[in-house]
Amino acid sequence: MKTVRLMVVIVAVSSVLGCTDMSTKQQGTLSGAAIGGAAGAGIAAIAGGSAWTGLAVGAVAGGVAGNIKANQQ
Repeated sequence: MKTVRLMVVIVAVSSVLGCTDMSTKQQGTLSGAAIGGAAGAGIAAIAGGSAWTGLAVGAVAGGVAGNIKANQQ
């Protein structure tokens, strides 16, 4: 559980610090990846799987979804 918390903190801090000079599309992709990564790590940890795998899969899925949503706006 300690690893999951560390991953969530790293993703959250990097998403906040990295959005200063980005386009709307880039911000949507990064935000989606951060949210998806945190959710994926949490779900994987609860389900008994690898938190790192959940983080990776969630980040990719969230990044794609964030990119698509930013394109539509």
